[in-house]
Amino acid sequence: MPATPVGPTDPMAVPRFAGLATFARLPQLDQVDGADVVVVGVPFDSGTTYRPGARFGPAHVRESSRLLRPYNPELEVGPFSSQQVADAGDIACNPFDIKEAVDQIEAGARLLARGGTRLVSVGGDHTIALPLLRVMAELHGPVAVLHFDAHLDTWDTYFGAPYTHGTPFRRASEEGLIDPRRSVHVGTRGPLYAASDLSETEELGYGVISCSAIDRLGPVGTAAAVRDRLGRGPVYVSVDIDVLDPAHAPGTGTPEAGGMTSRELFGLVRSLKGSEIVSADVVEVAPAYDHAQITGIAAAHITYELISLMALDNGRTNAEQR
Repeated sequence: MPATPVGPTDPMAVPRFAGLATFARLPQLDQVDGADVVVVGVPFDSGTTYRPGARFGPAHVRESSRLLRPYNPELEVGPFSSQQVADAGDIACNPFDIKEAVDQIEAGARLLARGGTRLVSVGGDHTIALPLLRVMAELHGPVAVLHFDAHLDTWDTYFGAPYTHGTPFRRASEEGLIDPRRSVHVGTRGPLYAASDLSETEELGYGVISCSAIDRLGPVGTAAAVRDRLGRGPVYVSVDIDVLDPAHAPGTGTPEAGGMTSRELFGLVRSLKGSEIVSADVVEVAPAYDHAQITGIAAAHITYELISLMALDNGRTNAEQR
């Protein structure tokens, strides 16, 4: 890796609306010697059960990230100056065969994660979390999953299909990819199929902090509850953009009323400062429903916050190694 990381294109040299739309106008992976963190698109949505279109999410989030700047004042870190971050493009996968696509995503993620590179994957629908978690478990053992979502995504099948955007965290539990003492859903709300949905997700190893619980606990209490559940050890963060209220994220496949604001989500993500975040995903952005890039901008900023947390952890790791 170069001594000084290559950062975003200078907006005073090339206007933000010009040039290639990589994430935050960062260099492409083949333009740097190596990367600590890569942003990779996974344009797959064949596992969706309602509105399609998240296959166009990665390109939309990249386009929506053009205004991101190199210093994060809330976390007091320059996420692109303290580590090399690059855009790895997209993992191409079969849009007609879900099982083959899952295998292709797994293989692509495994290749990118070699040598300890952390991935921030932009979907695509939530099916992609399963192959990504397989790679993380190979590298780190069972990981705590912090899952921001309106939905549990621990259902068994849809129309007999075991791999959909509503099933990845059941499959992950069944495959032993998660730490069942430390994993948690945050921001859930809306109707369920049955009361047993909640008991089953807890049996699979997930705690639940619903939106109504967030109202009761408040921001500080919710952050404390999340951190208490996560404990110490590797954490995989999965953000379904529909955790946000449709007022803040209309461009998604399965919107549910009564969700979090973008500011509330940013605050909770920032409260993870000090956690060992090994990789993350931001999924379910469907641009066809996204007026004025509302959803894309929210997703781009969440991605930025996750990269910022990784920069803090990278700095701590480097200090420990010295």
